[in-house]
Amino acid sequence: MNFEVPSDLQNYIKRLDKFIADEITPLQHQNDNNRFFDHRREHARTNWDAGGLPREEWEDLMVEAARRADKAGFYRFSLPKEYGGQNDDGGRGSNLWMAVIREHMASKGLGLFNDLQTEHSVVGNFPDIVMVQHFGNAQQKKELIWGRLEGRVRITFGLTEPGHGSDATHMATKAVKQKDGSWVINGGKMWQTGMHKASHCFIFARCSGKNGDAKGITCFVVPKSSSGLKVESYEWTLNMPTDHATVSLTDVKVPASAVLGKEGEGLAVAQAFVHENRIRQAASSLGAAVYCINQSVEYARKRSPFGKPLATNQAIQFPLVELATQCEMLRLLIRKTATEMDSMPHVEVEQKLGDKVSMCNYWANRLCGQAADRAIQVHGGWGYSRHCQFEHIWRHHRRYRITEGSEEIQMRKVAGYLFGFMGPKKSKL
Repeated sequence: MNFEVPSDLQNYIKRLDKFIADEITPLQHQNDNNRFFDHRREHARTNWDAGGLPREEWEDLMVEAARRADKAGFYRFSLPKEYGGQNDDGGRGSNLWMAVIREHMASKGLGLFNDLQTEHSVVGNFPDIVMVQHFGNAQQKKELIWGRLEGRVRITFGLTEPGHGSDATHMATKAVKQKDGSWVINGGKMWQTGMHKASHCFIFARCSGKNGDAKGITCFVVPKSSSGLKVESYEWTLNMPTDHATVSLTDVKVPASAVLGKEGEGLAVAQAFVHENRIRQAASSLGAAVYCINQSVEYARKRSPFGKPLATNQAIQFPLVELATQCEMLRLLIRKTATEMDSMPHVEVEQKLGDKVSMCNYWANRLCGQAADRAIQVHGGWGYSRHCQFEHIWRHHRRYRITEGSEEIQMRKVAGYLFGFMGPKKSKL
């Protein structure tokens, strides 16, 4: 078993770092753009007078960074070559490569090159494109994928509802098929991220079956401009700004061509990107934890209260030793799991590796929070202030213990594999 990062991946990261140093960091420090990353970041990013939505200047800056990354060939890295990416089935653009790159980027701290609060990065993540790639027809791929890449299309994801979160099979949103093949949708969704700039929504609605059935839910591509689709509010969160909308749907009519994937099998669409997204997000949380640990070690060596460096105190050493040990072990599990994901067809990952992906994700998210909290403690008053990045990292990554599939749901999945209720053991037990 080879634990070495491939040499071509190491070289790619060096090229990526050079691009960031040459193009993105100067842009971040131009015209006071650094206000979005220093102690002013939350206020600078948030338009408080517009209901807490992101400021236009902040979003425009991220668009410009993505444009430069796209021109340099980095932004679409994980996408198939037909869409301008570099994914070649197991090498470039693979889960392993993306995991290593995501950890590396997050370990550098906050910056315009990679801002996890907004899922912005010069190496893009495209869950919406992957869903259309796997389930869309030719016309949907042309309209949505190329529209997305060319900046004409922005898609939100409408699965969670005000009354239903983790168990999507009990959703209250309903779709009724009409005689002409069109559909009428009624219901509501919550936490539709990016709704303020969206052109289309992926709306999941039950069209047959009963509560608790996995079958009978369909994914619809609904234009934001559709009559009856209304943004009721944007929910303020622990880490502002917010672009998380609560949406109502009242007699929203869409044509038969709005169905994404097969009728009644929408949950497969919703699950299309979950494993790739979770392993990449786990790598990002690991990278952020590494940043917190490294910054704490550096500070503890420099800070000398009572005439000696903090680093000589076991009360400082031992908690950081435990966190560093967990990072080392987690890194191996993430990269092993990513490598195994790359060795099998996409549809087999859930059956064979779903528990390992969940282990990586829920533990990485928890570990990141612990590392950020310890960094705050090591840095004392400075750690508690917004002049350090730790409070921002803690507030953002606390979200992932809920939103990326809550850690309780992921632990249930691991338990299902462990006790044989699902996964490879099920047929034996």
